[in-house]
Amino acid sequence: MAQDLTRPLAPGERYRCDGCGNVTRFDVVTTARTRRYLHFDLGGTPAVDEEEVLTATVEAVTCRWCSREDALRIEPAPVTEHPRGSG
Repeated sequence: MAQDLTRPLAPGERYRCDGCGNVTRFDVVTTARTRRYLHFDLGGTPAVDEEEVLTATVEAVTCRWCSREDALRIEPAPVTEHPRGSG
């Protein structure tokens, strides 16, 4: 059954290419509607201080390693342990 790849990934999810096994490199084309808080310095150079994504749609996902679009799926990402600082 084909998955809906047109939604952004939720926390704890990742892409996997069943063609080559890639789980780390993908080209993702997204259309997003955002609200940004811009902060301009005195010289007029803007910086984005805050950004809220109001809506987002993924248009295409392509495996960077094998260029396939037809072998991709979303799967749960493995839980990683973060080492705690000593002392």
